[in-house]
Amino acid sequence: MAVILIADDDANIRKLMSLFLRKEGFEIKEANDGAKALSIVENSRVDLVILDIMMPGLDGWDLCREIRRQDANLPLLMVTAKAESAHKVKGFQLGTDDYLSKPFDPLELVLRVKALLKRSLVVTSQTVKVGSVVLNRRTFEVTCGDELVNMPLKEFELLFLLASHPGQIFTREQLIQQIWGLNYDGDGRTVDVHISRLREKFTTMDGPFQIETARGLGYRLMLQP
Repeated sequence: MAVILIADDDANIRKLMSLFLRKEGFEIKEANDGAKALSIVENSRVDLVILDIMMPGLDGWDLCREIRRQDANLPLLMVTAKAESAHKVKGFQLGTDDYLSKPFDPLELVLRVKALLKRSLVVTSQTVKVGSVVLNRRTFEVTCGDELVNMPLKEFELLFLLASHPGQIFTREQLIQQIWGLNYDGDGRTVDVHISRLREKFTTMDGPFQIETARGLGYRLMLQP
């Protein structure tokens, strides 16, 4: 079930949006100002944010900017009475994904939310985020915060697989088959060497995870508390 955050200082608007989105099976979180919305994004799971521009304290512009600074892929939908082209352009420049002007048809809102979530699934299937570490399968780049981590292809594929299934144990044989292929002539020591190199990289960075050895079984990636 997707979690939708509605950030709007108008209680009636939040109630209307919540009514129609809950009917579609979405879980709803609400915030009546930008600061509260940002706190929810930072401290709980959110799959999409619907945000108004004119909010007290932290407005929609600043909220959009802060969310994008922390998460490049979280879908953002601006819903506002300001329908001028300049405001739309500014919203897209700051990183919003779609724009809907008030007054709006609630059914159109639902359709736009569903479209954004569907698009997000395509993007996130190519990226894995573990704390501050982001792996992008389209570019084969790994970043830790603002730092680019140089990584050979096989190390990337190994880390991407483990990070995609945190807590799941993979045997050496499974890792060999999925990363090196069925026709690989080497043995499990190849996996051990690559795991050791990954550990060295992220131990020095104080990474948000560790790769544990499940004695007699294989390896698994565990998130740091």
